[in-house]
Amino acid sequence: MPSLPTLRPPAQPSVADQVFDALQNSILTLHLPPHSKISETEVAGQMGVSRQPVREAFKRLAKLGYLTIRPQSGTTVSPISEEAVERARFIRTALEVQTLRAACGKLGAEALKGLSDLLEAQKRAVTAGDREGFHNLDDAFHRMICEETGVGFVWDMVLESKAHMDRIRLLSLNASSRETALREHIDIYEAIAANDPDRAADVITSHLARITLHIEAVKAQDHRYFSRNRD
Repeated sequence: MPSLPTLRPPAQPSVADQVFDALQNSILTLHLPPHSKISETEVAGQMGVSRQPVREAFKRLAKLGYLTIRPQSGTTVSPISEEAVERARFIRTALEVQTLRAACGKLGAEALKGLSDLLEAQKRAVTAGDREGFHNLDDAFHRMICEETGVGFVWDMVLESKAHMDRIRLLSLNASSRETALREHIDIYEAIAANDPDRAADVITSHLARITLHIEAVKAQDHRYFSRNRD
């Protein structure tokens, strides 16, 4: 086999990545609410890019469940599916319980310091009332545990299923729920530091199960966010 050149990672995200991030954030924050119509041409024009990176971003968003693409009737922001949220909760619980069990006794001082720093950042976000910042730090906490445990692929699998769950989480992140999530993250951290896998498994299970309560809270805000069918 002939030798191949070593590729260098790009210095910054591609145009398609930037379009994806912008649209995903708009959907999560309800700047683009469920059922909103969205077009490649309009997005490309507003963002000052060609349609190709927008098309790539649309495909990625559709695969994750954020968009519904119908060639004959156009593209719309997908409504939130309760069944998809439940699937994501089940998948995350199964994967993260095992990850936390593995993390206990495995994470060293440096990894624990990284998690502690994230918890401090979460405390600052709670104090500042920074909903989106807390949401991002929440993800970073769970991702770091996976990566430091040597199972970063687990977080990749979680990302593939949690689009609908993310919208519920962000919509329900009021001051009270942020404080509750922070306390549970601290409990998870303490269980890992104490090498207590049973405690870690119990906390993550109840932590992720809280999404059921959040669904009802979001429904009370506006039931139109949800799909009419269970799937």
